[in-house]
Amino acid sequence: MANLKGLRILVTRPSHQAGGLTQGILAAGGEPVLFPLLEISPVADTAALHAQISQLADYQLAIFISPNAVEQGVAAIRKVGLKPSCKIATVGQGSAQALRALGFVDILVPCERFDSEGLLALPELQDVAGWRVMIFRGDGGRALLGDTLKARGAIVDYATCYQRSIPLPTAIDWHRLDAITITSSEALTYLRQLVADAQLNIPLFVLHSRIADLAREQGWQHIITTESGDAGLLAALDKWATQQDTALI
Repeated sequence: MANLKGLRILVTRPSHQAGGLTQGILAAGGEPVLFPLLEISPVADTAALHAQISQLADYQLAIFISPNAVEQGVAAIRKVGLKPSCKIATVGQGSAQALRALGFVDILVPCERFDSEGLLALPELQDVAGWRVMIFRGDGGRALLGDTLKARGAIVDYATCYQRSIPLPTAIDWHRLDAITITSSEALTYLRQLVADAQLNIPLFVLHSRIADLAREQGWQHIITTESGDAGLLAALDKWATQQDTALI
């Protein structure tokens, strides 16, 4: 178990997804500081989404971009009354775990690189000419996955099943933070609008190299790229905390 005794860690996940990381920090003796940078909610126009999903039986592949896409997309699918007969895929282990928890068994998911590039590298997605693919995602997002599948001959439709919004910020004493955790590029972009240049020296723990690249562009000075999920964040925090203790001896 990680040893974070006395450390104040900023948790920026959406509030409904912050429980696992928060409990992990508490169990390790740390103090989680809840500061959700994004809020997730269903789309306003559910009729359009349900009409789109009603055609899912004609698709060969459904891709869920994130745990939020799993939660909102599967809820919409079940409300329409469908049981998908197509292949199911996702880009990360967190989303795959969420799908398994909802009863899905055969899931295409990368084994190493957990992003669009990793999914596109799977052998099962090389020959998709003529396939119809539905990508469940939030409002906006990267176009790489859909564009690449189209270039391979697939017909791609996007099912926008949730929307992001920015919550009202709460007061934070940035000088009392020991570390910050970030799990999306959108959250990092908003965070940079809130912090002064002096706070860019706070250690920043991020889940993906793409987020790390953005952090470097923004001027963050201490960036740690972790393994996926809450377990990856906690392991990296533990290693960092241990190194800090060793340096003081």
